[in-house]
Amino acid sequence: MKKREGLRRPPLYELYGELGRDTALDGLHVESIADRSRLHNWEIDLHRHATLVQLLLIERGQAQVQLDGDALNLPAPALVWVPAMSVHGFRFMPETEGHVVTLELEWLRELVGPASGALAELGHARGCVLRPCDDEAQALRLVVDRLQLEYRATRRWRGLALEGAVLSLVSQAARLPRLVPQVAAGAPAEGRAAQHLERFHGQVEHHFRDQPDLARLVEPLGITPAQMNRICRTRLGCSALDLLHQRVLLEAKRELGYTTLQVRQISDALGFADPAYFTRFFRRLSGMSPKQWRKGRATTEAGETDG
Repeated sequence: MKKREGLRRPPLYELYGELGRDTALDGLHVESIADRSRLHNWEIDLHRHATLVQLLLIERGQAQVQLDGDALNLPAPALVWVPAMSVHGFRFMPETEGHVVTLELEWLRELVGPASGALAELGHARGCVLRPCDDEAQALRLVVDRLQLEYRATRRWRGLALEGAVLSLVSQAARLPRLVPQVAAGAPAEGRAAQHLERFHGQVEHHFRDQPDLARLVEPLGITPAQMNRICRTRLGCSALDLLHQRVLLEAKRELGYTTLQVRQISDALGFADPAYFTRFFRRLSGMSPKQWRKGRATTEAGETDG
């Protein structure tokens, strides 16, 4: 996936080091720590995710973690919880074993539900060493193992099993102690910007199908479109409108990938008055037409099944 860079800020990735993959289509990505970090000499530079949260379970080895200004040295077994927009980086001892679970924030919101109180807890970073024989550590390991098995399988009720495993995993993570953030100069302004960005993401999520203009999206936030654009460009390296367009594109890919709806029907459902304009929009952002994208995804899935 493409990297977007802000001025003098840690780079923003959808998923570190990936280009061109649609990880967020399912709301979930599971891989071993070695899968990605070995490619980068066991070191992941400081970066952020705008719409993803991550949980790392370190089962063997050791990690040096930078998380929102805190430097942690975590021998296994250990857990790291990374909320959206948290600046984080890792240096792993070679051949460290464990798993990285990446969750799309909006999918997690829908799964957890607004009334549980867990979402507020999951907005705080966590990084702690687990006692090897502790019930919590053993339970986390079992849940992550089950999640990986279900993620890689194609059995019946896979989606339901994945959701259950994720709920169990995040509920256990929410029980662990928070990291106390360091207070730095300018923190109040930074906090307000983060709140505006979080609320703007919510507005986009609720209204993206209506093709709203930017003024409508930011009105409930009490700021101007120009202010929202400055926040997005400073923190994310893109415009506020870019965020809206990327959300529309993601939904279009989900419809193309998981339904048999015609392109015209998908265009109508996403608020486009003209299917031809939808096709131009999709091609501009993805580099191919909706039909080409659907055909390419079907070919890829067939190859993975055969393998």
